[in-house]
Amino acid sequence: MKTASDRTHRHRRLRHRLLTSALACAFIWTSAATAENFTDITPSPQQTHWQDLEFGVIVHFGTNTFLDREWGDGSASPSVFNPDHVDPEQWAKAAKAAGARYLVLVAKHHDGFALWPTGKSDYSVKNSPWMHGKGDLVRMTEEAVRRQGMEFGIYLSPWDRHEPAYKNSGAYDAYYAGQVEELVQPYGPLVEWWLDGAGSAGHIYDFKKYIETLRTYQPNAMVFADVGLFAYGDIRWVGQEDGRIHGENWNVIDRHGELRWRPVEVDTPLHKLQWFWHPDSDQTLKSVAELMDIWENSVGLGGQLMLGLAPNRHGLLPEADVARLKAFGEALRARYGNDRDLARQHLSTDANTAAALDDDGDTFWSAPEGSHHALLEVDFAQPVTFNHSMTTEWLSAGQQVQKYAVQAWVDGAWKTVAQAEAIGHMKIDRFAPVTTNKVRLNILSSTGTAHIRDFKLFDVTDPATP
Repeated sequence: MKTASDRTHRHRRLRHRLLTSALACAFIWTSAATAENFTDITPSPQQTHWQDLEFGVIVHFGTNTFLDREWGDGSASPSVFNPDHVDPEQWAKAAKAAGARYLVLVAKHHDGFALWPTGKSDYSVKNSPWMHGKGDLVRMTEEAVRRQGMEFGIYLSPWDRHEPAYKNSGAYDAYYAGQVEELVQPYGPLVEWWLDGAGSAGHIYDFKKYIETLRTYQPNAMVFADVGLFAYGDIRWVGQEDGRIHGENWNVIDRHGELRWRPVEVDTPLHKLQWFWHPDSDQTLKSVAELMDIWENSVGLGGQLMLGLAPNRHGLLPEADVARLKAFGEALRARYGNDRDLARQHLSTDANTAAALDDDGDTFWSAPEGSHHALLEVDFAQPVTFNHSMTTEWLSAGQQVQKYAVQAWVDGAWKTVAQAEAIGHMKIDRFAPVTTNKVRLNILSSTGTAHIRDFKLFDVTDPATP
């Protein structure tokens, strides 16, 4: 029997192979190469809205939950799906307590079992004993999520290990597009649509048709896809499932000479190597310290964190998971809450500088028009001690900053405490504690006029939390 580690590594390998060779045949990008520069590419309003959400969760729940599996083969009987206390409200509340702003439900995983009463197949909740076949988990989850003031998204696996039509690309295209239509019409505005290509190497899909169907009814939904579906995706996979961005994070990606604004989503489960619930879940739960490190290396590096949640066979998140999510949210607020921002103690300054210090995402500091180097300085009446800074760019005009430094006035001179390249949606810099009554963000190089939404300072003294 394969271990959870084996399954997850296989998942990674298959996803990586997905949309690179065979799936690329699903479309050919035929437009002529353009002379666009990276700095000419700007995000859509929908992309900046999605990036401002920063943190979401994805819920895996289905026949695998009852069979101790990560990868269902499509042979499980619908009768195995019979939770006795499904409570999506509990899922949404726990996610919100952690700081998540949206929830994506896996409506159909690779085993093909649908969590809504699809009219395209008998392989769904309508043929399970749960709620006597009258249940619709997509509807229940969407309504619960919206009651919590969060946004809702859907994952629909292209790979289907149960559906006989999968062997015929044309027939399966009609099948999958029909399921897309069932999901995008009645379940309200969707913030994200997940295209997970794991297991699909060698199969040809009509992604153009799928996305046309989606866009007809959900024009504002962000489509998650790997770079193989560059023309259709709005957001991209980070390349692994460890929850971290590695290296500088730029929003504009070049695929064979085509440039697109494709912000990165970082997906990782709450449990080590497990997306679905398993009986050993108490031993695989990530610590608050691990979750904090993941957040700082995903959201804190300008990406989007997608944390995987897994209800148990009752249809509930385990109590340990709920407690861990609550503790994580409390730790985040204790470390990076607005009341912890030392920059708010600044002396009176001009309106332009104040716009970067007011924690208002609709205002921003602007460098002199047309400049490629600028300084944003913050002065204090009394010395402050800090060891973390958080900087965010206003991105509607593109990602402009190419190199910057955080500097403190120490012993009559400016001392660089942090220096890097990309800022983007957010950049957290960590350094040795420094005490000063004057600090500045030095934009060393920018492609155009730099715009800074927020510049914050924190004194992080809390020890690693278990």
